[in-house]
Amino acid sequence: MSDIDDVKARIGRVGVWTGQLDFSPAGVVRDAAREVEDLGYGALWTGEAVGREVLTAAQLLLTATDRLVVATGIANIWARDALAMAAGQLALGEAFPGRFVLGIGVSHKPLLDVRGQDYGKPLAMMRDYLAGMDHGYDVYRAVAPSPRPPRVLAALGPKMLELSGQAADGAHTYFVPPEHTARAREILGPDKLLVPEQVCVLSTDASTAREIARRHTTSYLRLANYTSNLKRFGFDDPDFAGGGNDRLVDTICVWGDIDAVAGRVQAHLDAGADHVAVQVLVDDRRGLPRKEWAELAPALLNR
Repeated sequence: MSDIDDVKARIGRVGVWTGQLDFSPAGVVRDAAREVEDLGYGALWTGEAVGREVLTAAQLLLTATDRLVVATGIANIWARDALAMAAGQLALGEAFPGRFVLGIGVSHKPLLDVRGQDYGKPLAMMRDYLAGMDHGYDVYRAVAPSPRPPRVLAALGPKMLELSGQAADGAHTYFVPPEHTARAREILGPDKLLVPEQVCVLSTDASTAREIARRHTTSYLRLANYTSNLKRFGFDDPDFAGGGNDRLVDTICVWGDIDAVAGRVQAHLDAGADHVAVQVLVDDRRGLPRKEWAELAPALLNR
């Protein structure tokens, strides 16, 4: 089993989440990872869509750094079978002790369509997949890490959150307000790891900030998992039109100065988050927000 207290101590209260690494060559990715580590962030979260295979990407980041915890947010369960996922988790955990967190998720129907796969019943699939991973731990014949790296689930709805508490080490939530974090903590209980992602734009100009943020919300409001979840928190179809109205955009993306971003991060922590993975958006859709990571670090890392 994983030592959750040790994981919490290693990752700290605030980390970096980015989906932009795929748009940079490996040398730039290494430099960026070292910069995140040197700034003092405890963890770097990266996802998987149709870019780099995420366990390979995690190794790239781990080999470039000395202390940084690398977390997948998330590894798509449809991209590899359960034994392969377990083997990748254990291999990285043994090679980089205490520095890897495996986040896994059921992804989204459009990304399954790209793979030519049927989305089926995601909750049942995840339950069976976790059992398959548990079997993989038992039959793994390479040198195994002790303790095992944590396994957290991408979870939004109550049933997936319940499964995160029952069969995993916690949950990684995404595209959620602090109100969701509070509800997630109630479902998970006090002892499981809870890591929400929080997106932000460092701009005090409302028009500019919302334009950047709305590009982000437009992408995710096409996905039923996210709209269904937001309906639990007072939003409905009219709010989703045009990439989201101002109320929705401002709920999902905090914009403004450093204090505004720090305040939203604190709201998640106050609601029960153990760690908040901050995703910074900039005007360049493929650019890495390295300047913004540095500007935010002093305020965010003193949570």
